[in-house]
Amino acid sequence: MNKRLSRVALMIAAGAALLSGCATVAPKCSPEDNPAQQYVTGMKFLDEGDSAAAQGKFERALYCDEQFSSAHAGLAIITAEKYKAQTDPAFKAVEGERVTAELNKAKKLADRPDQRFDYFAAVIRTDTLMKQNNWLAHAEEAYQDGSKLKVDERTLSYYQGSEALSYFMGVARLEGMEFQKARDLFSSVLNARRDGKWHEKADKGWKRVDKITRALAGLTVGDAGKSIATRDKITRADLASLIINELKIDTVMAGRIPLEARNARKAEFTPADMTGHPFKDEVLTLMKWNVRGMEPKYDETTRAYLFKPTDPVSRGEMALILEDVLVKITGDEKIATAYFGQERSPFPDVKPTSAFYNAVMNMTTRSIMESEFSGEFRVNSPVDGAEALLAIRVLKQKLTTY
Repeated sequence: MNKRLSRVALMIAAGAALLSGCATVAPKCSPEDNPAQQYVTGMKFLDEGDSAAAQGKFERALYCDEQFSSAHAGLAIITAEKYKAQTDPAFKAVEGERVTAELNKAKKLADRPDQRFDYFAAVIRTDTLMKQNNWLAHAEEAYQDGSKLKVDERTLSYYQGSEALSYFMGVARLEGMEFQKARDLFSSVLNARRDGKWHEKADKGWKRVDKITRALAGLTVGDAGKSIATRDKITRADLASLIINELKIDTVMAGRIPLEARNARKAEFTPADMTGHPFKDEVLTLMKWNVRGMEPKYDETTRAYLFKPTDPVSRGEMALILEDVLVKITGDEKIATAYFGQERSPFPDVKPTSAFYNAVMNMTTRSIMESEFSGEFRVNSPVDGAEALLAIRVLKQKLTTY
């Protein structure tokens, strides 16, 4: 009897020890270091363009709770950005598979409306970044499904409002060159609430789409031009194509000189980086007419003059180039020196001594290019596609009066 009691006592003691051991196991993360907070911080880093920091936060969230759906949604967006930046087809395919895997996990683990909202937002954003087959229709499907959710907006820790889906679908429509639908979606965000998180971004999106639609009116740019319209930056090759195809500079200039001289006039050489380029003829035409700002540049690495077709065009460079086009087409040489000697500049970021000053003044006084509400011209900022198209369109209209 005593032996049986001893065995029972030992079992009870072992059980107590086991329970005691379980009680002393510390959780992986402290209450302050929780998955939701890590996710929100990661999304903020993502918006700021710090993908590495964002990924670290999402991974930390999953370390704290490997079942946390929204962190997988965040990782899907990060991976889609890597997919977009990747040029190697094999590596690109790997990143694409990872995006799908993360989205599948986010969908499977989403057991609350707010997590399902995060998932649908991630689908729209990854589709927009990756642009795979039928991406716009797939994004629209996610938008419609997400819009049907009955979600308490107070639980949307990062997005903070259901209109976020409309904003990102507006971005998708803009990227898909469906400009009227994009404008409608941005308008719906603006009408949703004035103090919402996405109001300012939607306002910028609406103004951008409005600028694009105004720019495209009266131009013959086609699908290539529409593609340029959505870009954050345009390249030297893009601008060369627009100038030649829209302003017809070669036709105008050729009509002013005898046929023999016209046939003899050619670009001095073909830059090595333009051989086989789709805009080779346009670039050589600008070189033939010596358009200032579109000359080849000396490259220290190759020790050769290259056109550098993929280099972005700054607003100052754009002003200089269009000023020279204006001078050449009108034949009015005074334009190139009209504002020399001025002591005060209307722009805080462009001094009268700047090499761009005369060109900036010519462009802004003719309403070909615009300054910011702050008064700055943003001389060193890259020209976006909508700005370039609008400037070309206005210049084209101005030239009809000469």
